Amino acid sequence: MSRRPIDIAPAGPVRLPDAGLGRGWEAAAVMGLTVLLLSFGLVFLYSASSVLAVRQDYPDTYYVLNQAAGAGIGLATLMVCAWLPYRIWEALAWPLLAASVIGLVLVILPWTQGIAPETNGARRWLLVAGISVQPSEIAKVAVVVWTAAFAVKKAPHFRSLRRGLGPFLAVWGLVILLTALEPDLSGAIVIAMMGALVVFAAGARFAHFAFLALLAAPLLWRQFAVGFRAERIEAFLNPAADPAGAGFQVHQSLLALGSGGLSGVGIGEGRQKFGFLPEAHNDFIFAMIGEEWGFLGVLLLVSMYAAIILVGFRIAGRAPDRFGELLAIGCSSLVALQAILHMAVGLALAPATGLALPLVSYGRSNLIMTLVAMGMLISVARATPGGKAARA
Repeated sequence: MSRRPIDIAPAGPVRLPDAGLGRGWEAAAVMGLTVLLLSFGLVFLYSASSVLAVRQDYPDTYYVLNQAAGAGIGLATLMVCAWLPYRIWEALAWPLLAASVIGLVLVILPWTQGIAPETNGARRWLLVAGISVQPSEIAKVAVVVWTAAFAVKKAPHFRSLRRGLGPFLAVWGLVILLTALEPDLSGAIVIAMMGALVVFAAGARFAHFAFLALLAAPLLWRQFAVGFRAERIEAFLNPAADPAGAGFQVHQSLLALGSGGLSGVGIGEGRQKFGFLPEAHNDFIFAMIGEEWGFLGVLLLVSMYAAIILVGFRIAGRAPDRFGELLAIGCSSLVALQAILHMAVGLALAPATGLALPLVSYGRSNLIMTLVAMGMLISVARATPGGKAARA
């Protein structure tokens, strides 16, 4: 029998005024938390990126204005996705997945370097009308939507590895392989984890995942045992062993977090952004928040993410149908996984992965697709019993 997630809704009805997004407070809460996190991110991004922008001969507002432009596009897309009935994504699951696969193929073909140039040793971006687009970010949302839609149909077969998980593994494998070839191993891992979470919530057996993990272990060992990834693993296990080499980023991240204390050194007063901590505006922005805002700022950040996740799973538990439930779980988990992994890297609890902090780190593709996922989550919330978009 398929499982449903734990319903964390209060036992009695929660009656709040009509928020304009549907009766009840869940949709308004997701919208409010999203805008709050996004605003927080823009404020801090300016502090983390202004020095870098000046060093690159740009205005000090260069990165934050680019991010604000992406935020504007993302919020408009969020509103569209929130307004659309969420069931439309069930019909669009295959086309959305196909479009993401085409994008992933284009960035790795040897004759497409004109539109997919190499940056920092990887080809992850497509240049479309002068705007860079990261197909792997689109693929994360596409995999969530497709997995949720397909899991509804395949749920009766989850007792069988071949008939249940088999088709999912074939499709996930293609997307993961294309993402890893960019190379973007961290993105590939997130896609794999997202797919696994959604089908597990749909009723897939834990024993099957354990068996597949054992089969994949040698391949993962081969990927991580040599080259720069092995150095990252070594730096993760012992950040102090080579603080000027492989462990430099993690060592500087811990210095930033440790120097923040309870309330931080002050907004704009952080020292790590002056060339000490690479990618302070992106991969390690959490460490910069810890330095300038201190433990209290980190606690506020974690609380906002936790609130989005809890409300998201409440929405899933109250969804009108199975697809809405799985879609809400996937959209909530997309934010949760990336936030947890990003913060774990900053705290030296996980190897450096290069994942953005959702709604905070610089990166328009990640920002826009995160806002798309939040729009889908709001759409599910609006369709719950009593919402304006509920079924007749």
